[in-house]
Amino acid sequence: MRKRKRSLLKIILASTFIAISLVIIGLVLFFALVNYGIFGTIPDKDALSEIRNEEASLVYSSDRIIIGKYFAQNRTNIKWNDIPDHLKNALIATEDKRFFSHKGYDTQSYLRVIFRTLLLGDKSGGGGSTLTQQLVKNLYGRDEYGWLSLPVNKIKEIILATRIEEVYTKEELILLYLNSVPFGEDVYGVESASQRFFNKSAVHLKTEESAVLIGLLKANTYFNPQLHPENSLSRRNTVLKLMEKSNYLTAEEADSLQKTPLKLDYENLSLNAPAGYFVYQVKKQTREILDEIEIRTGKKYNLEKDGLKIYTTLNFQIQEYADEAVKNHLSQMQKKLDSEIEARSIKSQWIKTQRQKSKSFEKDKEKTDRKLFTWEGMQVKNISLLDSLWHYYKMLHASVLITNPKTGEVITWIGGNQFKTMPFDMVLSHRQIASAFKPILYATAIENGISPCTYLENEERIYSEYEGWKPENADHSSTPDSTVAMWYALAHSMNLPTVDLFFKTGAENLMNSCNRLKFPTIYEATPSMALGTSDISLYEIVKAYGSFANNGQMNDLVMINKILDSGGNIIYTREPKQAVTAFSIETSQLVTAVLQQAVNQGTGTRIRSQYGIQADLAAKTGTANDYSNAWFIAYTPELVFGTWVGASTPDIHFYSGNGSGSALALPIVAAILKKIENNNTLNRNYLTPFGFSEDIYSFLLCDAYKQKGVGGFFNRLLNQDAKKEKEIIKPPKKEKEEKGVRSFFKKIFKRNT
Repeated sequence: MRKRKRSLLKIILASTFIAISLVIIGLVLFFALVNYGIFGTIPDKDALSEIRNEEASLVYSSDRIIIGKYFAQNRTNIKWNDIPDHLKNALIATEDKRFFSHKGYDTQSYLRVIFRTLLLGDKSGGGGSTLTQQLVKNLYGRDEYGWLSLPVNKIKEIILATRIEEVYTKEELILLYLNSVPFGEDVYGVESASQRFFNKSAVHLKTEESAVLIGLLKANTYFNPQLHPENSLSRRNTVLKLMEKSNYLTAEEADSLQKTPLKLDYENLSLNAPAGYFVYQVKKQTREILDEIEIRTGKKYNLEKDGLKIYTTLNFQIQEYADEAVKNHLSQMQKKLDSEIEARSIKSQWIKTQRQKSKSFEKDKEKTDRKLFTWEGMQVKNISLLDSLWHYYKMLHASVLITNPKTGEVITWIGGNQFKTMPFDMVLSHRQIASAFKPILYATAIENGISPCTYLENEERIYSEYEGWKPENADHSSTPDSTVAMWYALAHSMNLPTVDLFFKTGAENLMNSCNRLKFPTIYEATPSMALGTSDISLYEIVKAYGSFANNGQMNDLVMINKILDSGGNIIYTREPKQAVTAFSIETSQLVTAVLQQAVNQGTGTRIRSQYGIQADLAAKTGTANDYSNAWFIAYTPELVFGTWVGASTPDIHFYSGNGSGSALALPIVAAILKKIENNNTLNRNYLTPFGFSEDIYSFLLCDAYKQKGVGGFFNRLLNQDAKKEKEIIKPPKKEKEEKGVRSFFKKIFKRNT
């Protein structure tokens, strides 16, 4: 009996040995087949030595704020010296505590998985992959081989992990890992993750913040601190405890950090682009620059993968001022517009049109949850497709463009309410320019020898040769018995004298000016053109006003200062371009002096009286027919401010003075200027006085109105001319200059002005 048992035991042992041997042989053979490349080529050491992570290209403002990214994968690589020790420690303690002792794979971890996880069913034991194997998976992914997928991919990872350990040092492997690991939300690498969740570079992370990011690696969505803060907090504390167990933290430090609340500064440029319209334009210009570099040098750069750094002209602080100004103003004006639209039953008329146009009108009335842009942020509302279309149809939009007239640098660019949901750029949109065009005509007149003291007709008349056209002043006034000084007509944006000036100046001369300013081609100049019936973009008109601010010299607008490659080498530097002479120095200064009067006593006075702006400023409002477009263009010697406000279609507009340039567009510029005035550095840099000589303002001695005929003769003889609006411009905070102007006119004319 005993012999039989011994024989049976021997047979079992022999069978077991054979089975184990066969399994081992099979595994070895299987391993050899994978290594040989039966299941696909495995990169060799030479290929591994050339590993280079794709890297997003970054867009910086002039004050070194990241305002945009271009990427195939949202990754920004970080250098070893910029990784905090506590971030490295958190990674090792959590993901691979024997990282510095193994050679790519960890036998102890595999045994733990086999016995603890597989045999005992304890899923808390952790995985068997080392940090190096995780890196390999991040770099090369996993292929599909049916039921053999798991063993094939695991063996590939072991082979690659062993090879990569022979090519790179442990420190280099950690760096590769932290630059490649996914953190969810289409974010790769710890630098991008740090920017996303804490709005700062990884070098500035705190210990507890590092623990949050490392905790994310276990499950990107479940432990996302923005989506699931409670899960993230629990996982963060687990990481801190593991750091304590590995002696990276004392018990007191770990306990203290675990009690700190979860604090995020979430910043997603894809959802909330602070300068989305500008960044899009920069992308187009960068591609053109890279194409030129390739043609010139043969060197090809990939904008989405090569980690370029693009330094732009945009001032992020002023951009934020503009964003805030637009939001605050339009959120209030939209309510007023809604009231005016509702009072006139505009929506019911629009619905009738939609019913005629849409084949699925009844279905479009069905309600469902829809995400809409509002001035309170993106909101989910249960509304129909029809109502969502109406929501955007009646919405006011604003565009803001601020430039440096001396260089053409774009300081601020807002193309609409939100780039993600409404990407059409209103800075480039052509809309009826209205009275904002008038300074171009007046500059052309001065350029052709017509003095600001020239008197213009202010009488209504019908132009039969132009299909019975009958222009009017905005206030419907006219003065058949008197004429108006040219400077006064512009400062007060009078239409009738402007039409008279058009005929005195000549259509051909005006068209020549428009061509020099690179306005859209005008094939036939009619007198209505003088009142701004042409469609011109904010981009074009701001650039043109830049010539007034810059002594007649007009610069092309530029956005990019320089571009660096991923190694920090400069591959592009903007070279200054020759400005175009649009007007003479004298003309530009005279126009500016008149537009200063528009601010001090004309159509732009609200910027001083209501908003208290003190800066030395020249400006012009513009209000299109039916209040469909509102404009305000203002400038100092260092900045040109332009803003347009209106709906996406001229069909939606105000029916009252709320839609005028001074009510709808001016307040946005005023709010920006107020912030700049209150910032000592920006005030000093940008709000400088014009500093013209005293004789530039001598036109102010010309009476605003001059009577015609015999009555006018006797009035002049008796010195009883109406003295209207004859203030001399007084640059703010320049008492000496003010006294100088007064003194000048006292000496010449022996009277106070």
